[in-house]
Amino acid sequence: MLDFDFEPDAPAWSKRLAVFDLETTGLDVKTERIVTACIAVLDHSGEPSEVSEWLVNPGIEIPMAASNVHGITTEVAIQRGANPKESVAEIVARLRELNQQMPLVAFNASYDFSLLMHESVRYGIEPLDPKPVIDPLVIDRKVNKYRSGKRTLIALSSLFGVELSDAHNSTADAIAAGRLAQRLAATVEQLNIDPAELHELQREWADEWATIAGSVRKVIS
Repeated sequence: MLDFDFEPDAPAWSKRLAVFDLETTGLDVKTERIVTACIAVLDHSGEPSEVSEWLVNPGIEIPMAASNVHGITTEVAIQRGANPKESVAEIVARLRELNQQMPLVAFNASYDFSLLMHESVRYGIEPLDPKPVIDPLVIDRKVNKYRSGKRTLIALSSLFGVELSDAHNSTADAIAAGRLAQRLAATVEQLNIDPAELHELQREWADEWATIAGSVRKVIS
């Protein structure tokens, strides 16, 4: 079977991506814990060639508000979840290995990677220094700065025609984020650069957005 490249003009970096997502006990990256995780590799057509999944016993109570989002209760995590230290070590090791070969994609990447860093420190594991990272949220905020509406993964997936049938499932979210990055890469010429350069640009874009958001909050308050 021939392997056709349907996006020959898309950036080379977008044709093989490692995608990553966490579902957690809450929103505070310093104190919350991993409940589920997914790392997958997508080919140029957005199809996963490999998928690794984790269900973790976080060692703390999973609040009902979090369980209502991702569907994992404390009881399920205790009964079926893996050891958190071993899981974090496996996640970090796999991401480090893949990041030597390709970019890592995560939607709102600063959250997932910051929480993973704090989990690593908690268990005495050398933290990952992810680079390059591709964040579709940061990119969309830059290239579609003045578009109104929500910028959740669900909203952007719908807008760009990316299937997301099981939102807040770490595997579904990770794959959708990767496909969203590929859609943006195929349509935004500005992204056709070396991924290391794009990584640094996204840091600048994230800072710009934080400044704008901060100014808006001051005006509203």
